Amino acid sequence: MAETVTSAAGAPTESGSSDHVIQVEDLHVHFHTQLGTVRALNGVSFSIPRGKVLGVVGESGCGKSITGLSIMQLVPHPGKILSGRIYFREKAGDRPVDLLTYDRHSPEMHHIRGKNISMIFQEPMTSLNPCYTVGNQIAEAILLHQTPNRNEAKEQAIEILRRVGMPNPERIYNTYPHQLSGGMRQRAMIAMALSCTPVLLIADEPTTALDVTTEAQILDLMRELQAEIGMSIMFVTHNLGVVAQMCDEVAVMYLGRVVERASVDEIFYDPKHPYTQALLRSIPRLGTNRKEHLEVIKGSIPDPYSTLPGCPFHPRCPSFMPGTCDRIVPEETIIAGTVAHSVRCHLYPGSTFVPPSTTESANGAAVS
Repeated sequence: MAETVTSAAGAPTESGSSDHVIQVEDLHVHFHTQLGTVRALNGVSFSIPRGKVLGVVGESGCGKSITGLSIMQLVPHPGKILSGRIYFREKAGDRPVDLLTYDRHSPEMHHIRGKNISMIFQEPMTSLNPCYTVGNQIAEAILLHQTPNRNEAKEQAIEILRRVGMPNPERIYNTYPHQLSGGMRQRAMIAMALSCTPVLLIADEPTTALDVTTEAQILDLMRELQAEIGMSIMFVTHNLGVVAQMCDEVAVMYLGRVVERASVDEIFYDPKHPYTQALLRSIPRLGTNRKEHLEVIKGSIPDPYSTLPGCPFHPRCPSFMPGTCDRIVPEETIIAGTVAHSVRCHLYPGSTFVPPSTTESANGAAVS
């Protein structure tokens, strides 16, 4: 992975990263509520190469979905993007555009959202409008971004329904969401997201609650369409088996931070962060003794309203070092001898440090 060098103006310079579709740098998202402040994202940074699949994994509540919503500028109230940069390149070699310089309701974001960047939401039953047919909802995106002709939009909607494997797509076009099964609703959501051939697809747990047969069909379908269209995918999931099947690179998140980034092979065969190692140990394996208990990560994710000094994983870490892990926030470190493997952990102090764009205080908040 090429380093991202930040200029004084805040825009990334060209250092081998021109073929990254999206570059997220030091993203902070907070939710201010009556009970306190939830620091959903606390300095998230990663990039997605063009035509590649990035898997984003971690326990529930670590900030995976909020990261995707932040890229789309769809963070729900009372959430607010406090700081950071999200650079987007529609084509290789284009000058990067910081999406956060646009208002979420601006014409520029309306043009990008749905056309260049699409999202498959976690639960299609609550994402599809029950008052409109599936076809009308797919055709709406086509009318907005591709053609004003309603007949052409209908033909394209039927064709994309056919491409995602819908049986009798002409009939499905006039069907309401509640009349479809869970797997068919997922296919309808995928069809809507792919209707304008986006450059980046954000798939937020697209196979949640589906049976394994339908899940396998949808994953194969996404891979085929990704190769055909040439798009990049940000695949949000907690299923490491799906990550091994789908992804080229992996970002492991914990408590609003990316704690490790690497290729999928390095994550599975040479994980560095204790949290990543614990996640892999908790996967059930064939051939193990039935009487053996599954290994679990001790403790639980801290209260979302609390702030922890030092490394956020230190209360649960088996390699905890008193006086260091509970006091000093680990910087992002490039592991010696690798190109694309970075980790935030005090176990690797001798590696090359990536200069952070902000300095983090002991309570995890970013200061200029």
